[in-house]
Amino acid sequence: MKPYELTLAAAATEIRDRRLSPVELVDSVLDRIGRVDPQVGAYVTVAAEQARGAAREAEREAARGVFRGPLHGVPAGLKDLIDVAGMPTSASSRVRADHRAAADSTVAARLRAAGAVLVGKTHTHEFAYGLTTPQTGNAWDGGRIAGGSSGGSAVAVAAGAATFALGTDTGGSIRVPAALNGAVGLKPTYGLVPRHGITSLSWSLDHVGPITHTVEDAALVLAALAGHDPRDPASVDAPAADHRPERDPDLTGVRVGVPGNYYFDHVDPEVAASVHQAIAQLETLGALLVEIDIPMTRYIQATQWGLMVPEATAYHERTLRTVPELYQADVRILLEAGELMSAGDHLRAQRARTLMRGAWARLLEEIDVIAAPTVPMTAVPAAQETVTWPDGTVESVSDAYVRLSAPANITGVPALSVPVGHDTAGMPIGMQLLGRPFGEQTLLRVGHAYERTQPARALAPAA
Repeated sequence: MKPYELTLAAAATEIRDRRLSPVELVDSVLDRIGRVDPQVGAYVTVAAEQARGAAREAEREAARGVFRGPLHGVPAGLKDLIDVAGMPTSASSRVRADHRAAADSTVAARLRAAGAVLVGKTHTHEFAYGLTTPQTGNAWDGGRIAGGSSGGSAVAVAAGAATFALGTDTGGSIRVPAALNGAVGLKPTYGLVPRHGITSLSWSLDHVGPITHTVEDAALVLAALAGHDPRDPASVDAPAADHRPERDPDLTGVRVGVPGNYYFDHVDPEVAASVHQAIAQLETLGALLVEIDIPMTRYIQATQWGLMVPEATAYHERTLRTVPELYQADVRILLEAGELMSAGDHLRAQRARTLMRGAWARLLEEIDVIAAPTVPMTAVPAAQETVTWPDGTVESVSDAYVRLSAPANITGVPALSVPVGHDTAGMPIGMQLLGRPFGEQTLLRVGHAYERTQPARALAPAA
């Protein structure tokens, strides 16, 4: 096995035991980027020399017996909304052509402090306002979408061009590309991971979190990222928690909610079958399956858009009026539409969110996690704009991909996407686990228990 193929946990063990040098690992990943990125377009910027310098420093520390933890010397990609001192934060937009970050974002600073090596910035849909990341091809089939808006981060991990990566998630933008590329994606509880130094899409819905090879890897990254930062007004001073999942796959006593509505409506049969099979595996591990009804489903889409659209437009108000021609047409239209929404619409969306959060809190008193599809279909061809369901319903591709992920952003609950197989075309399928606020440890326990019963996943071919 080549170093770039290692999971984060395996690489950490090799580095700690002095069987692998951080320099060797980073060089292996940089070489992999050079070979696959021309095909998939995961990176907007690769900071090779800076990464090699950081790897050499990590190696010198290791030689002195200094080991900062499991991220020590491990290469990471960061979505190009996340500030890294001295590097551009383009948000994949011409609006940011001259931008260069003066300081690290909180998460970049915490990764550096943990010893991680930042190898580059990954592509996003312009200002994260979309579910496709058009610059990037799927790691399993370059003619299909990567998913968005953290598509570059997911493809980099799935293709071995990063040992782990960070993304942001406003309506599913970590989980959607993770599911479509066969990676693990974790959207933490709202406020658990600070967003200072990260370009916003929608302030009250934005989250930042890891995309990794395994659930165990996601837990290791989360441990380095979580914690209060007063520079993010939404940051929560939550008690420190050990997010590492248990080694024992026994799930006896864990109550898994299986939705009887919404999450399996208008879902591809192969996706539904794979997720139901994974849920059955959770039952084999001791979990108790409980059929549940998802509350207030008719309000989900309207609430998501009622919150996100005006908040995004407010963020872009100045540049939308001064340099509208620099935005891509799809994003500019959405931003202009936000100017037509009334204050009443935005207030009604906020009230609906409050009611939805209460309803979900009551639901989650009865169960420990919800298990459902992450997205209703696997990655579609890049040119496809709509999907037609068997009952004749026509849905835009973006609306379809956000439909099952938006509830976790509206309510702020943590959500984890775990690969559970492939369809007949060979495209990955993801299962989503959702839990109580700050209940990441339970999600990670359930996801890790499932993962330990499955064969090790190979890297995507990055074709």
